[in-house]
Amino acid sequence: MSSDVTDADLATAADTAVGQCLNLAADESIVIVTDDERRSIGEALYAAARDVTDDATILQYPPGEQHGGEPPAAVAEAMAATDAFLAPTTKSISHTRARSEACDAGARGATLPGITDSVFVTGLDADYAAIADHCAAVHDRVVGADTIRVTSPSGTDITFEPGAREWHTDTGMVHEPGDFSNLPAGEVFVSPETADGTYVVDGTMRPHGLLADDERLTFEVEDGFVTDISDSDIREQVEAGAESVGRDAYNLAELGIGTNVGVTDLVGSVLLDEKAAGTVHIAIGDDASIGGDTEAPLHLDGILRDPTVYVDGEAIDLPSA
Repeated sequence: MSSDVTDADLATAADTAVGQCLNLAADESIVIVTDDERRSIGEALYAAARDVTDDATILQYPPGEQHGGEPPAAVAEAMAATDAFLAPTTKSISHTRARSEACDAGARGATLPGITDSVFVTGLDADYAAIADHCAAVHDRVVGADTIRVTSPSGTDITFEPGAREWHTDTGMVHEPGDFSNLPAGEVFVSPETADGTYVVDGTMRPHGLLADDERLTFEVEDGFVTDISDSDIREQVEAGAESVGRDAYNLAELGIGTNVGVTDLVGSVLLDEKAAGTVHIAIGDDASIGGDTEAPLHLDGILRDPTVYVDGEAIDLPSA
């Protein structure tokens, strides 16, 4: 556990997740999915769940090798057979068949990929009703758009065509069967049908974390696929994914707009930083779980600072912290 985070801090954050975000009831079942490196958060969530229901289970397994990799089969089966789930894990299982099939089966839940004690405590100290309002406002502006263009001072100029793909809101409120969110929450996102242009990450991206002030990661995109990656570490991750799925590993998977006005500074956690109000994030790889048709063993988000977002040629106001 982080030296500046107490058991009481974790318990308070866990109560918010189980109570406010999940609205767990005494007659419901819940599964906590965690791994060896996120045990403190998993146990805090399990304790909070046990205060509500007797039908609570915690499953722990070794950390996965890659974000977007499938969890063990026993974990997938348990997620699909429960009313609710929470998944604080080192490697993201948000964009996996296990998660999407659990929601298809009626389970509601949230994943907390790459969560740390400090991010858990900070990110769950939020007004989720306000976050939901900001999500609704952005969603109203982008839904139905033919094109979304994003530019930034660092050199981004990329245009997305959502096509028939659905825009989603990540509010943190998962009260109905099949509902899904990340925690911490706060974004509006889509898996575009295609995209063309250049995007430059100057915020946060795995495996680097928070980039230095003069550090830039540049990606070229053509016809919905990333064609050039300036950074060797990220390029190697995508190439590793391509060994199993070929070109699909280079799929331009997501455009997301942050709406969490409580996140005032980027801290190096993709989970938290991609929700920061006034940022945009763009991802490579899997999009099958967010409305696309590409399955890949990776989903790599990069956060852009100070973007301008144009909806069918008109710049829109973004939420600000």
